[in-house]
Amino acid sequence: MLWFVCLFNYADRQAIFSVFPLLRKELALTPIQLGIVGSSFMWMYALAGPLAGWMSDRVSPRKVIVGALAFWSVVTAGTALCHSYGILVFFRTLGGLGEAFYFPAAMALIGAYHGAATRSRAMALHQSSVYAGTIAGGAMSAFIAERHGWRSSFTIFGALGVVLAVVLLFCLRQPPRVAGDEPRENPLLHFAHGVREVLRNGRIVLMIAVFMGANFVAVVFLTWLPTFLLEKFHMSLSNAGFSSTAYLQAASVLGVLLGGWLADRFAAKRAGGRQLTQAIGLLCGVPFLFLTGWSITVLGLIVSMTGFGFFKGIYDANIWASLYDVVPVEKRGVAAGVMNSLGWLGGGFAPVLIAAAAQRFGLSACISATSVIYLCLAVVMMGLAAKLAKRASR
Repeated sequence: MLWFVCLFNYADRQAIFSVFPLLRKELALTPIQLGIVGSSFMWMYALAGPLAGWMSDRVSPRKVIVGALAFWSVVTAGTALCHSYGILVFFRTLGGLGEAFYFPAAMALIGAYHGAATRSRAMALHQSSVYAGTIAGGAMSAFIAERHGWRSSFTIFGALGVVLAVVLLFCLRQPPRVAGDEPRENPLLHFAHGVREVLRNGRIVLMIAVFMGANFVAVVFLTWLPTFLLEKFHMSLSNAGFSSTAYLQAASVLGVLLGGWLADRFAAKRAGGRQLTQAIGLLCGVPFLFLTGWSITVLGLIVSMTGFGFFKGIYDANIWASLYDVVPVEKRGVAAGVMNSLGWLGGGFAPVLIAAAAQRFGLSACISATSVIYLCLAVVMMGLAAKLAKRASR
């Protein structure tokens, strides 16, 4: 059930990027304004993250998930009513607010069902819906937009999300005891204390820093790859929407499933096994990232995107499972919220920064330059894995 919720979570946020060329023409937007349309979602998503995580520790995750799904689906449908730049940014911001509440609650619910032995595999299976949703949002919105206008896809995705929320209202259940079921005194004090405790843990801070960098790279691809394919390879809108998501995200599904399986095996044999798996994914993704920007043929581009997507999936499989290795059960919700918040805050600057840099250096160079970020992140994650292994051996 959560797999389908997460699919809509990503389809609804990705749909707009494939129709950027239509928005630019109809609303007379500049590349920087388009970047802000993309960033407004992520900035609100980031700001609401700690509150969302804290609420997941205090309120039934089931209620948070169903309520968030219903809210952001209504907002997605409402995006079809936008006729000006300001209103479009407003609705994107509301979408970020609604979607921010999903991931911490979903991770808390999955974490309650799965212990260390199966955590990576369970979360990896859930993570595969991220890629399916990205493909659905990117490809379907472009396909529908070419035939019925860009507004129709938002109406369809929003309506389907509301239907799913009604179904989950009756079907989604939770374990008898989930961290956060019992009320606590001084909620604001508890929230501040939880955030402070999370940020005082150096291992968590390093994971958050890596997550910020990885999200920055991911958002560059999510936001500007459809436009890059349209302009450099002269693809149609629907072909660019499909190609910018399908190869990369489909490969990520395979990578995330392998990454979950590998991490559970590594973690059973050594401390830091999940973090080591993430480092391998980041390091192996570096050459494919570089080649994506400089490919001169469609075949070379597809191979590069597929390779990057596969190794990105290996990293992604263990984002939350690695975090839960070093966070007490009662702090998981707020830790996931803080990490999600800061991670997307970093990613939120990507659409605007790349739009500005591309005007001077071109999109090809900007996309290839993200390989340097991945290399630095791999080094940091390898160091963290080694530190965890050394600490456990004492």
